[in-house]
Amino acid sequence: MAVEVVLMVPILFLFLLLVVVGGRYVSVKADIEAAARDAARAASLERTPADSQSAANSVAVVALDDFATCWVSGVTGNLDAGGAVDVEIDCDVPNDGLGLLGIGGTTRISATGSAPIDTYRRFG
Repeated sequence: MAVEVVLMVPILFLFLLLVVVGGRYVSVKADIEAAARDAARAASLERTPADSQSAANSVAVVALDDFATCWVSGVTGNLDAGGAVDVEIDCDVPNDGLGLLGIGGTTRISATGSAPIDTYRRFG
């Protein structure tokens, strides 16, 4: 019985750490997707492509500055009434605190957000 406990405790502990890593990945991915959605919404409210890119960058950096290094890799779509704006965000997320599992460095995570432009929007 003692041998079984000695063998099972490390295995259960590693399984618990694996669950923590999976939960952290899901949480970070959700935060990055939310930031991409918010950046797309901010970009859709602007009038010019340059302003859209700037607004998307500002929102993404502010939303994810606490735990990751992020940048907007693309703002696509048209700014015409009834169109849509798509924003893609890439982030390098540090794997701090996961050294016990041998996971170090950073992990690159990408997300895309989209926002429609109001059909009755006026330009000019």
